[in-house]
Amino acid sequence: MRKKHRSLMKALLGGMLLSAALPPAAYYGWGQVHAAAASASLQSVSEMTQKLTGAMGNRRETITFKYTGKTNKLKAQVQSAIDQAMASDIYLYYIVDSYAFSYKQNGQSANVTVQVKYRETLQQTAYVNQQVKAILQKIIKPGMNNHQKIKAIHDWVVLNLKYDNSYTKYTAYEGLTTGSAVCQGYSLLTYKLLLGAGIPNKIVEGTAKPAGGARQSHAWNLVQLNGLWYHLDTTWDDPEPNIEGGVSTAYYMRTDSQMRRDHSWTKSYPAASVSYAQTLSELASRGGTGVSVFEQLQEQLNYRLYEEKEVVSSAAELKELAKSAIASGKQSLLFRYRGSEKLLKNDLQTLYTLGLDQLAYTSSAFENTGDLKVYVTWK
Repeated sequence: MRKKHRSLMKALLGGMLLSAALPPAAYYGWGQVHAAAASASLQSVSEMTQKLTGAMGNRRETITFKYTGKTNKLKAQVQSAIDQAMASDIYLYYIVDSYAFSYKQNGQSANVTVQVKYRETLQQTAYVNQQVKAILQKIIKPGMNNHQKIKAIHDWVVLNLKYDNSYTKYTAYEGLTTGSAVCQGYSLLTYKLLLGAGIPNKIVEGTAKPAGGARQSHAWNLVQLNGLWYHLDTTWDDPEPNIEGGVSTAYYMRTDSQMRRDHSWTKSYPAASVSYAQTLSELASRGGTGVSVFEQLQEQLNYRLYEEKEVVSSAAELKELAKSAIASGKQSLLFRYRGSEKLLKNDLQTLYTLGLDQLAYTSSAFENTGDLKVYVTWK
């Protein structure tokens, strides 16, 4: 069963001081509302947003200000300002654990207090930024294009994090300092690394359904490359249980339709409609000095499986493929199989005639082709 993912929902609390309620599960020490500091009154949502953006960026836990103007819609206006402040910084949005606000009216004005609890301190975020810079200096080589940078970042995250089965580590900071995090920590660290490499990306919030499991809350990245968008899920590309040196690319640079087989989302995100296999094929077909880079990526991502000539449909073809792998010193084989699971099992039996032992395999549907993607190992 794949990894479990805890909910990403935040505690959103607000309203008049006398009517605001704090459920025990979300309570974090709500105290007396203090008078707003003597400063210029704020008179619009945009002014409140600017105030909150600066304060939250500095990880202020108690933010107070005076609002002057009509207060009959103040609750909605404060909520809108908070939403806009958090939306201005994706990283900030996901490290806010919970928040609450209240206000006390006084004629044509009100003293507003916003309380915020963060998962990551300002100092911890500074550490993340420092480590991101150091990691990029190590893994990004001179002359790399963005295709290579994305692959290097993806592989680093998968190889250096493992899934937190205690479901308590949500941040990039915890991922870097402990080597473990849940999907939110994976996607936040991936976000920072991609951004640091000059690659625009977003964090997608949705759900995912492991094979044979229940649908669970999940987060992953959406990457922009040469004007096109692709899904990138470093959490689900990290084998579970953790395998030393193991890197999957099953959720690497995927389209919306490819992801929707086991992922779903309801918020609006840029469409990912062009397959990365097609993108690399077109780039490789252009020729030129950089073509080897795209061909190497095609090989690393096993995109040869998209070619019809690579389809295995008989025991004889499978046997010849295995002979070639054995001659190269390999102990595994990845191939695309045309036939039922029952026929596959029968054809795999012929590999024992090659003197192979401890045969094991996994299979899954290959895109929407009706074929199977099969991975076989032996001793």
